[in-house]
Amino acid sequence: MTVAKTPGHGPLAGVRVVELAGIGPGPFAAMLLADLGADVVRVDRPGGPGLAVNPLHDVTNRNKRSVIVDLKSPAGPDLVLDLADRADILIEGYRPGVAERLGVGPEVCHARNPALVYGRMTGWGQQGPLARRAGHDIAYIALTGALGLIGTPDAPPPAPANLLGDYAGGSLYLVVGVLAALHHARATGAGQVVDAAIVDGTAHLSAMLHGMLAAGRWQDRRAANLLDGGCPFYGTYETADGRYMAVGALEQQFYAEFVDLLGIADRAPARKDTAAWDELRATVAARFKTRTRDEWTAVFEGSDACVAPVLSLGEAPHHPHLAARGTFTDVGGITQPAPAPRFSATHTSVRRGPAQPGADTADVARDWDIPGLSQNVSTEAGPSPDVSATGARPPDASAKDTA
Repeated sequence: MTVAKTPGHGPLAGVRVVELAGIGPGPFAAMLLADLGADVVRVDRPGGPGLAVNPLHDVTNRNKRSVIVDLKSPAGPDLVLDLADRADILIEGYRPGVAERLGVGPEVCHARNPALVYGRMTGWGQQGPLARRAGHDIAYIALTGALGLIGTPDAPPPAPANLLGDYAGGSLYLVVGVLAALHHARATGAGQVVDAAIVDGTAHLSAMLHGMLAAGRWQDRRAANLLDGGCPFYGTYETADGRYMAVGALEQQFYAEFVDLLGIADRAPARKDTAAWDELRATVAARFKTRTRDEWTAVFEGSDACVAPVLSLGEAPHHPHLAARGTFTDVGGITQPAPAPRFSATHTSVRRGPAQPGADTADVARDWDIPGLSQNVSTEAGPSPDVSATGARPPDASAKDTA
């Protein structure tokens, strides 16, 4: 087992991770490992990845260190292999076959470090007819049936940002996979490749719904079920000021408190009377339109009606509950989610802001005992601070996009 020489915080202190720079789910997975205490070294390419935000604001690179290596230069692959030789985990997000062509694929890495966990993050996976195709979150979740669950039947399914595919179906499954493989490697000395495909993870997220479908408890169409907006007491409603309230009063005791506080208890039908759902939805919608979001928030405050205001990204950090828990934190003037989950003994924190491309070369060269990195520093040319958020896609873009 390799041990990082830099001070660590969190349950993964002492774990070394190499991240071959990309965008989206790979960097987020590496951020999560870094938040948990791992020493994550991000290998940035000269010029930076496409679709990147200003490095000063890219919080998915917090708690990491950065070096710049040109994998297409004669010395580049050997420098990455030196890092892999000293690492516990390596993460890459190239299209299938690209890492091998660059000379840093799993076979050569395992020849140097048999215990290495080699994590591969793609949209379509390492095999299959679409494996080498480009794609983005919305295409992956579309193919798995997840996108088709969302929205009303009279409008196209809306794009749910990139939270469902990239981060839930992608990053989180990659993290689970590499940590499980690390557990195996430490028990046996044998590393392995983790193939984390967004299509696989997103499909896995729908396991409960497939069970309900098989049992006849789920209709395979939008807005026709208990949890997809078909139910009038599980959804969102507009308020008098054009904002929204979210309602999740599924169980009888919560439903009873909901209709009572909403002021419609005298005319609300039994919640299981699906024939009256359209009427109930209209009644609930009309009632919510009589007051503002903040006024309804005050009405439901402290109740078990399972009602909450729909907040914006800017509003969320100021909610009293989230503020009391420290769910968000401010580091370097950037408000951002704090590390999650929480640990009673091995506390986590945001220890440093976003890694700036190449800024940590000397420290990593010393701590990981790779003098060649310092010799490589003169050739480094990272992206300027105002790097475009829509940069051109590199020639060896990943199945995700641009890793």
